[in-house]
Amino acid sequence: MPSREKDSYNIRSVENALHLLEALADEETQCSLAQLSERLDMTKASLFRLMATFENHGYVERGQISGEYQLGIAAFEVSQKLLSKMTLLRKARPTMAQLARQCNETVYLIVQRHHEVLFLEMMDNDQKVKVVPLTSQRFPLQDCAAGKIFLAFDEKNTPLLANDPQLADEINHCRKQRYCIDHNGVGDGSTCMAVPLFKGSKTIAGCLALITPSFRTDESRIKKELLPALKAASETISAQLGYNAYASRSMA
Repeated sequence: MPSREKDSYNIRSVENALHLLEALADEETQCSLAQLSERLDMTKASLFRLMATFENHGYVERGQISGEYQLGIAAFEVSQKLLSKMTLLRKARPTMAQLARQCNETVYLIVQRHHEVLFLEMMDNDQKVKVVPLTSQRFPLQDCAAGKIFLAFDEKNTPLLANDPQLADEINHCRKQRYCIDHNGVGDGSTCMAVPLFKGSKTIAGCLALITPSFRTDESRIKKELLPALKAASETISAQLGYNAYASRSMA
């Protein structure tokens, strides 16, 4: 039997339902059918049927006064169950918490989603001045240090560099030094330091990042304190994921 591309099995109604949930997840406030109809290029009648189904199962809630929609508790429960089963997140959390305490700066676990990075988990700090929380935020790969780590260490991203020699040079540099630093990439006045996390197959599993207000982070602090601590944390997490190159290097 000849193989078929995955796209040939797509069910349009299911795709529409998933796009609707993703649109609701992106909204910071409730939104109306009219707003969703314009955004998704779907009729209000089709959206209403999908909303009614989701509402019956608790995945969507509708405001009694406004009549506008937002994600429901059932969607939250499913996401929490998924996160609890993620090996990467489960193994990274203790080391992330230790790193956040050690440096008293915010630590993030980041994964790639299509041509973007998703800020999946955050360990906060006790500082009075902080960068705005980025959990669940997405950024294009080429726009921030975390994204450039995935460009450097995931071969499937190589075609994205073909038409941008300057970016390709920057990515090669990131690959050689095994870290990336940017300023203002995830917000004005921010500094982000990112390193890769590897799994046993020697492929990238995720990215670990320290994000601070730039005024609190000069070149000396980065080199002497923050970057060494971040690298050590990434080696610890990678080892827990089955990556043994760091252990081999330390024994050499």
